Amino acid sequence: MHTFLISTISVLVVLGIMVVVHEFGHFAAAKLCGVRVEAFSVGFGPRLFGVKVGETDYKVCALPFGGYVKMSGELPGEEATNDPGDFTQHPRWQRMVIGLAGPAANFVLALGLMTGVLMFHHETYVYVSQPVVVDWVETGSVAAQAGLMAGDRIVRFDSVENPAWKDVEIRAQINLNHPVAVVVERGGQNGARQDVSLVLPLPDASKGEDFSLEKLGIYPQEQPGPIEVDDVAPQTPAARAGLVHGDEFASVDGHVFHNTESLVAYMRGRNGAPMQVTVAFAGAAARTITIAPERMDAPDGGKAWLLGFTGTEPPYRVEQLPLLGAMAESWKFNRANSLLILEVLKRVVTHRMSVNTLSGPIGIAKQTGMAVEMQGWQPILQLMAVISLNLGILNLLPFPILDGGLILFLLLESAMRRDVDMAVKERIYQVGFALILVFAAYIVVNDVSKLHLFPH
Repeated sequence: MHTFLISTISVLVVLGIMVVVHEFGHFAAAKLCGVRVEAFSVGFGPRLFGVKVGETDYKVCALPFGGYVKMSGELPGEEATNDPGDFTQHPRWQRMVIGLAGPAANFVLALGLMTGVLMFHHETYVYVSQPVVVDWVETGSVAAQAGLMAGDRIVRFDSVENPAWKDVEIRAQINLNHPVAVVVERGGQNGARQDVSLVLPLPDASKGEDFSLEKLGIYPQEQPGPIEVDDVAPQTPAARAGLVHGDEFASVDGHVFHNTESLVAYMRGRNGAPMQVTVAFAGAAARTITIAPERMDAPDGGKAWLLGFTGTEPPYRVEQLPLLGAMAESWKFNRANSLLILEVLKRVVTHRMSVNTLSGPIGIAKQTGMAVEMQGWQPILQLMAVISLNLGILNLLPFPILDGGLILFLLLESAMRRDVDMAVKERIYQVGFALILVFAAYIVVNDVSKLHLFPH
C-alpha cells in the first residue's frame, strides 16, 4: 500500500507538471499572437476554484490529470465568427507557432532539468560510461548460449561501436524479441574478435518481470579490483569464515569477481556447492579457505545462495559542471534520448519492436515511485526530463488531435491556399480521437497485465 500511494501521488504530480508546462507553452504563444484564451485549467472536470483575469479564467478543476488551454474558435465544430481574437482568424504561421509552442515548452523543461542536475549534483557509477567488460556469464543463460564468456570485452553492440554499459542496456531494450549482432574481443585488449548473435527475449509480463542485463545472464565488471567486504551479518558463512570489513576476495575457484551480483550468479549456477576462496585478509597475508553458501533471504524477497556479507559500492563520481558546460551536456543527453525515442517509434511502426514493451501511465507510475524512493533529487529530476522529452516528441507526431496533426493540417491548407472543409476536418478529428482512446486503453491493459495481479 505504501508503494502504491507513493507511485500514484508521484505520477500525478510529475505528469501534472509536464502537461501544465506543455499547455503554458500554448498559452504564452496564443497571448503573444493576440488569440483570446478563454480558460487555462489545471486539471479537468468541474471547476473547484480560480480567478478570472480579463478574458481568461485561470482555474483548478476536480480531476488532477494534467490540464488544458481553451482558445476561442479553436475546436472543429465551433461556430465560425469574424472575431479577430478567434484562433482561426489568425494567419496560419501564427497558428503553427502556437501549436509548436507546447512541445517546445517540454523541450525547454527537459533541457533545464538536466542542466540543473549537472550543475548541482550528478552522481553516477563510473563503470556505466566505461568500456564493456563482462565479469561473469551465468551458466545456461541466453548470453551463455550465444557464446559470451567472462572477460570478454564487447566492442560492438547492435549499431554502436565501442559501447559503454549504458549504451548496451539501451540498445538491448529497443531490440527485445530480436537477435542482436555483437562483436567481442577475447583474450585481453587487441585479442581475437568473435561475432556473436544474442537473442533478447521479452520479459515475462505474467511474472511481473522487468528487463535487465542480469536476465540475459550478463554481469558487468563494475570495479577494477576484486570484491571487497563492507559488512558481515552474524551467524552466516562469511562470519564463520572470519571475514571482516576490508577483506578482499582475491579469487573464487580461480576466477576473480568484480561485483557481488556476479558471485551470487556463480553460486546459483553451482547450486550452492562449496568454493575455494582466496581471501586477502585486511592487514594479513592472503590464504585459501573453503566456504559453502547457504540459502538465505535475498533482497528481492526470495531465497538465494548467499555468504552473508555486503560488498563495498562500486566507484562513483559526482559532477558539478559550470553553467555552460552543464547546458552542453544537457543538450547531448536530450539529443541522444530524442533520437532513441524516434528509433523506438520507427521500430514499433515497422514491427521490429513489440508495442507490449511500451509503458503507459501505470508503468510510468512504477518508475516515478522508484525514482522518488531513491536517495536525492537526481533520479526523479532525470526521469522528469525524459518524460518531458517524450511528451514533446509524441505531441509532434502528425496525428489528428495532437499538435503535430494541427501543424500538418495547416501545412496542407497553406499548400492548397484554402481551408479544409470543416465537416471533413471534424470527422478526421473524431476518428483520430477514437483511435487514440483505443491505443491508450490497450497500453493501460498491457500495463495492468505486467502487475501479475491474477494467478493463472
